[in-house]
Amino acid sequence: MSGGNNSALTKLVGRIFPKVPDFFGMLVEQSTLAATSTAALVEYMETGSDEAAQRVLSLEKEGDVLKDRHVDQLNQAFSTPMDREDLYRAIVSIDEILNYAKTTVREMQVLGVAPDAVTLEMAGFLRDGAESLDAGYKTLAAAPSGAEGHAQAARKAERNTEKAYRRALAELFDVEQDVAAMHEMTGPTGPAALKQVMDVFKKREVYRHMSNAADKMAKAGEILRDIVVKLV
Repeated sequence: MSGGNNSALTKLVGRIFPKVPDFFGMLVEQSTLAATSTAALVEYMETGSDEAAQRVLSLEKEGDVLKDRHVDQLNQAFSTPMDREDLYRAIVSIDEILNYAKTTVREMQVLGVAPDAVTLEMAGFLRDGAESLDAGYKTLAAAPSGAEGHAQAARKAERNTEKAYRRALAELFDVEQDVAAMHEMTGPTGPAALKQVMDVFKKREVYRHMSNAADKMAKAGEILRDIVVKLV
């Protein structure tokens, strides 16, 4: 058979049986970026630097590009190695982690809330969850059953974040502690007391936002687990 005929046959086969995109690789690409983003969030909570904040924001933009590209490839794919709906849910759920890392930084900047021990602890748990999710997706193609434990670890990160959130709320709304602090104020206490109250509610908004980020982490872990169940 001539080279021209071979080329024509290759094109024909390619149209009838188009190559399946590497969706496993795509998910790993996203999950690795999410792990990098949450690590950058931890750095921001450690330093409060503008550079660390900008890195979180830049990574989220990269995540949007990846998500859109992967959704487009999914829409055009003739076949997929797993349930198409599960693939879409996985792509979107991983992107949500990057979104919440970005909006956490944005919310702190808008409210004028500086990083503290609580935000650092919660960011650490989010990073742990994202790293577990990344490990799970890296395992998925070759050994799907091995991803189950990583999915559970991602969900555990959410529980740890919630515990930190509840402890933080108990401390924030410790009335006796607040009253004691007011008694130590000098000069007009009205403005100072108002500022103290406003600071409490600002911090509460940030803590709640990070708690919501943990919920997204748990959802991403559940989606990974759903995929594992269907592949095993």
